[in-house]
Amino acid sequence: MKASKESFAYTPGLRITPYTYIRRVRSLPLKGEILVNKGEHVNFDTVVARCCIEGMPHIVKVAELLNIDTEETMRYLLKKKGDPVRRGEVIARYRALFGLINKTVVAEVDGFVENINEITGHVTIREPSKFLELTAYIKGTVDEVIPNEAAVIGTYGAFIQGIIGFAGENFGELRIAVSNPQEALEASMITESDAGKIVVGGSLVTYEALEKASKVKVKGIVVGGAKMEDLEKILKTRIGVAITGRENLDYTLILTEGFGKLPMSEAAFKILKENEGRVAAVNGATQVRAGVLRPEIIIPFEKSKHREEKEELGEGKMKVGSIVRIIRFPYFGAVGKVVELPIELHRIETESPVRVVKVELADGRVVTVPRANVEIIAE
Repeated sequence: MKASKESFAYTPGLRITPYTYIRRVRSLPLKGEILVNKGEHVNFDTVVARCCIEGMPHIVKVAELLNIDTEETMRYLLKKKGDPVRRGEVIARYRALFGLINKTVVAEVDGFVENINEITGHVTIREPSKFLELTAYIKGTVDEVIPNEAAVIGTYGAFIQGIIGFAGENFGELRIAVSNPQEALEASMITESDAGKIVVGGSLVTYEALEKASKVKVKGIVVGGAKMEDLEKILKTRIGVAITGRENLDYTLILTEGFGKLPMSEAAFKILKENEGRVAAVNGATQVRAGVLRPEIIIPFEKSKHREEKEELGEGKMKVGSIVRIIRFPYFGAVGKVVELPIELHRIETESPVRVVKVELADGRVVTVPRANVEIIAE
């Protein structure tokens, strides 16, 4: 039994669209203060909310360090509850035998004495509280304010999702460094004038280019693929693909296709090329488990220059004619068009019965793969 052309299936999708309405919720980790009002226009770096985060506590085992009985701790303390302390400052001293024995305890952090436990002989030093400021991330308008918790920012713009990214949020002017999506991004293509910009490559970014991007101080790199060994070398750690976004990298890196030399999709490259010179927001944070999160490029537009409908991003609806990318071997990275969505279950190599999709690849081959092994390239 075959599905009709009206059949469809929901499946995870990579959204690539030249125009849509995008909303981002900017939530504080703790209750705090929202600094903007509904309807207010904000820029990428506008601070929209802030909260106070309590400093970390540090337990100092004074009695053990001075080798005294716990009940004697108060006798040798040089600080009392509430006193400020500086890193390296002596907070307790024990002297005996006319100064021949001289033991001290110093604070290892800046902060204040929060508590003194006379039973255990422990002193708690808490680091100073810090203000966390949250920026708008995208240029747009405040759609909604959730008092003390969040601001929702909305904008019309182009939107592109990648397969995996590294490091968090950034923004900068887009600069296309290659002539086509098949061309690799070499170190020579990144210049001093790219400082503060988001540089777009084609099929691959070389290790040398990754290094130079850091020296030049670019804000981001968007490219089809990169070699796993080069990334691990530049990140100085093994890559965990389940959750990313907190890597110690000077710029945001987004791979639109995956690991290896993989040409960027024509749709994504075209959008980036058409918007060269515009300022875009990028975020490399990726989560492939529950609560899927994809790295993204958002290019805000002026609302007045585009149609007014707020057509927001939605779930992927796969049907005959949908463009999809296969995300498992042996066709990993291949892009094709859905030609059939069989209703009946098919038994795969593992002997498991699964729903499949038939995809026509660019070379004309029609391959059958499990539906879980594809992602929609939504346009």
